[in-house]
Amino acid sequence: MKIKLLVLALSIAVQGFGQESTEKSKYDPVAVFNPMINYQPSTVYRSASGNPGPAYWQNQANYKISATLDEKNNTIAGNVKIEYINNSPDEITFVWLQLDQNKFNSTSRGSKTTPPNLGRYGLKDFEGGYKIANLKVEQARANLRNQPVKSFIDDTRMQIFLSEPLKTKQKVEISMDFEFLIPDNGADRMGKYDAKNGVIYTIAQWFPRVCVYDDIEGWNTTPYLGAGEFYLEYGDYDFEITVPYNHIVVASGELLNGREVLTSKQLDRLKKAQNSDETVMILEKDEIGKNNSRPKNSGVLTWKFTCKNTRDVAWASSSAFVWDAAKASLPSGKNILVQSVYPAEVDGKNEWGRSTEYTKHSMEFYSKELFEYPYPVATNVAGIVSGMEYPGIVFCSAKSKRAGLFGVTDHEFGHTWFPMIVGTNERKFAWMDEGFNTYINMLSMKAFNSGEYYKEQNTQDMGFFARGSKAILTPPDAMPEVEIGSLAYYKPAIGLKMLSEAVVGEERMNLALKEYIRRWAFKHPTPFDFFHTVEDVVGEDLGWFWKSWFFENYKIDQAIKSAKYINNNASNGINITLENLEQMPMPIELEIKERGKDAVLINLPVDIWSKTKEWNFNYPSSAEIESLRLNPRGIIIDSNLKNNVFKPN
Repeated sequence: MKIKLLVLALSIAVQGFGQESTEKSKYDPVAVFNPMINYQPSTVYRSASGNPGPAYWQNQANYKISATLDEKNNTIAGNVKIEYINNSPDEITFVWLQLDQNKFNSTSRGSKTTPPNLGRYGLKDFEGGYKIANLKVEQARANLRNQPVKSFIDDTRMQIFLSEPLKTKQKVEISMDFEFLIPDNGADRMGKYDAKNGVIYTIAQWFPRVCVYDDIEGWNTTPYLGAGEFYLEYGDYDFEITVPYNHIVVASGELLNGREVLTSKQLDRLKKAQNSDETVMILEKDEIGKNNSRPKNSGVLTWKFTCKNTRDVAWASSSAFVWDAAKASLPSGKNILVQSVYPAEVDGKNEWGRSTEYTKHSMEFYSKELFEYPYPVATNVAGIVSGMEYPGIVFCSAKSKRAGLFGVTDHEFGHTWFPMIVGTNERKFAWMDEGFNTYINMLSMKAFNSGEYYKEQNTQDMGFFARGSKAILTPPDAMPEVEIGSLAYYKPAIGLKMLSEAVVGEERMNLALKEYIRRWAFKHPTPFDFFHTVEDVVGEDLGWFWKSWFFENYKIDQAIKSAKYINNNASNGINITLENLEQMPMPIELEIKERGKDAVLINLPVDIWSKTKEWNFNYPSSAEIESLRLNPRGIIIDSNLKNNVFKPN
């Protein structure tokens, strides 16, 4: 009796050699392989291939700005003159402007939608906002000059009505005076930092800016609430900043009047830095506050800058800055200046003493791999802001150090490509700048200094960062603040990583990203323009992927349902049944280990899931199976690893 039972047990083990899964699948292939998911025909403005169409247009806004920093009264006051050019086929009867400083008071929408704990974007006991005066509108016809101007301010938007419609290729000039109180910390994007030798002012969203008018929504007037960032037209900027004589000012673009605001020694050091791979000190910490460190010893100085074909400008000013610089070499053979300003107390080599080295790497790496850096200078500023980007200048926390400082520097400068070069709508699609940028940061960190700060991490282990209760396509102001890091940064980046490693291949994915930047440099793409460009380059219909990972919040759960030797004999091969249990399909990577042999990787395309929840196939084994393992390299995020491994009983 005992002998018969043993024979029966061995027979069952050989036939099935593991427990068959009894889990029930939630998967519906019809929903995820719907051919209409990404079906967008061409228009004259946007091609179905992902290219701008033959009649693509965007309007232009050129700015001339003068502003004064008043330390005593804690204000910025100035004048802005906007030349707005209508390149659209539409007649425009009014112009919308963004007044972002109006967020920083208790009556704004941003304040009223801020939770009691304030979070990252809230501000307590501060009554700021713009004071607007001397609004003028000048159109081409002489009889339309100096006409009374009708305008309306609603929260962070201003609507200016024109005397007559602005036709295609016509322009209007809008000017006004503005003034605002400087918030201590303006939504972690601007503010003041109390350094040992003075206050560091990091100034952004500081002047009225034109909203985007595009072929998708017309006027884009989403209010500034905090989490949603910016969407701006491109144009040329000339601006001047008047500050106390003992301040150093850095800004987007190129300094035009260095001989007026710098000493001859500082000019010589800058000239040296522009040809040096090593960091050169422009103003050392023991020179701070010394009379000979500035060209005058009282009053004010006016710093003049220009920045061309850009969507914004920002600046920083302080009497506490240490300043260093070097060159970065671009693929075209051109050199740019990379520089850092920071307080003396954080100048160590484990702190901001390496900031310019980090900046140089970012400029050279991304220029080579993606698209050449378009500005003459790249500036990193230490201050109150934990991390924020503007064209040609970024603000990072003065408290950052080592890998943390490299990471935030590289991330903020990565934003030069998304969204400064590729000008997406950050108010609605945070993932198109934060997510893409987080993805390219992974590549950059690996390349820096032979991987000094890089730690290998497979995609499966990054699953924690991809969690969230909503879909990636949720607007940032509708995301719970604790999930913004996941939904805007990590989940889209991990999606590109999975697409790269598990679906189309790293080389093709990077070619697609590079082509997307080339097509949409200094233009306004939509999510569909990105989706179509990737498909156009890699030659795949990826609607199922966009649907699962971006449009919806689907999970992945691949499972080995069963495995049986054919005719109960391992040498005849093995029949394997795989199952897709959650709603997102992915290609299969299965490791098969036969006794006495090296493991073999079997790859099956995502198409196996296009019509079924289960996939059954034969593998020509010739020896007993030691194990079957799904996703052995961890290239996808599988939500349940327990059903990924099948071993003999």
